[in-house]
Amino acid sequence: MRFNLDKAMGIHETALYVRAKRSSVLSSNLANSDTPDYKARDIDFKNVLRNAAGMQTTGNLKKTNAKHIQPGGFDAKSAELLYRHPLQPSLDGNTVDAQVEKAKFAENAMQYQTTLSFLTGRIKGLNKALRGE
Repeated sequence: MRFNLDKAMGIHETALYVRAKRSSVLSSNLANSDTPDYKARDIDFKNVLRNAAGMQTTGNLKKTNAKHIQPGGFDAKSAELLYRHPLQPSLDGNTVDAQVEKAKFAENAMQYQTTLSFLTGRIKGLNKALRGE
């Protein structure tokens, strides 16, 4: 039986990468909360993961027409950065709401830790299986 590490880890590897990227984006928003005309950005995590899951379940793709898109996996590194709509616009054009950003950053950090814990459990389980325990 052939072992596939990608199947063993599932979508969680992609989720971990996207959560790390989102942390960087949210921290950039917080750092620029006083910068005039700075527009808050975010990643639509659910949409990115939905796209990644869809690409993983398609199986073996074949290009049957020259106009078809090349078969291949979803690249989480190309996750689109979106602009956040402000709850209350500021006079200087900045769309960062520090409380919202802090809450989203804390939520994302907690979800990152959860995904990391899940992957750690998977790796421990694979180690046990390899050792025959």
